[in-house]
Amino acid sequence: MKKTFLSIISFLILLVSGPLSAQQKYPELGIVSGLAQDSIAYAAGFKLIGESVPKILSPALSDAEFQANLQKLKTAKCKVLSCNLFFPGSLKIAGPDVNEDKVLSYTETVLSRAKQAGVKYIVLGSSGARSIPSGYDMDKAKADFVILCKKLGQIAKKNDVIILLENLETTETNFITSLKSAAEIVKKVNEPNFRLNVDVFHMLREGESPDEIIAAAKQVGFCEIAEKEKRTLPGVAGDDFRPYLRALKKINYKGYIFIEASTNNASVEIPQAFQYLTKQIAEVYSGK
Repeated sequence: MKKTFLSIISFLILLVSGPLSAQQKYPELGIVSGLAQDSIAYAAGFKLIGESVPKILSPALSDAEFQANLQKLKTAKCKVLSCNLFFPGSLKIAGPDVNEDKVLSYTETVLSRAKQAGVKYIVLGSSGARSIPSGYDMDKAKADFVILCKKLGQIAKKNDVIILLENLETTETNFITSLKSAAEIVKKVNEPNFRLNVDVFHMLREGESPDEIIAAAKQVGFCEIAEKEKRTLPGVAGDDFRPYLRALKKINYKGYIFIEASTNNASVEIPQAFQYLTKQIAEVYSGK
């Protein structure tokens, strides 16, 4: 019985985490665990991980520090595919205090380093950087943000990187707090290297329907996921993600699903998360 169970798990791992190809039926799993948990993630079955801009790409890092990071990436067991925490809170990207020259210069450095590092996706959450003053004209904030993001998208294209605008929640920021509003921005920006990150955790927190994923089908470029109550890894609380996974399947999404969550026991919870989410994805995408 034990051998049969292990065979099933191995089969599921092969289906979900194998190399992407035109024939692949399922999205590929990754986890925002950072290089510090690279070995644990790899042993659990992950082949892709996420890191952060401040740790490996930031302009605040010297060239020597960045080169040292490149060496760490080369020796990592998992590939670092994405980075989050794009802009620091002190560098405003929305509202009345945006210094466009500084934003674009910062972006040029981060994305050129991302290209060198082989990091394909940069997640634009940056709650502090994008928050606007209370009472500020929301329509103006959005119009200005679209103009800025067009320029960010052009820098991304030059560096063969994709920026992913993340829907956040109202406890984190007062600007773009739903998948629907984030999708509207991405649509207006209309740049191939500026896409939508479907953050299921934030959708759950904001009570958004999986139908919003379907409505945003043309803008979707990535997906992140975590359990609703305490942002735990899949399997800790036992959240059912299948309604959102079905929406992804309906739009024929076969890209990446990255877990972005907190953990109290990585060596136990990361392997559990891989198996738990793998099972739900396989169930949905196999049509069972």
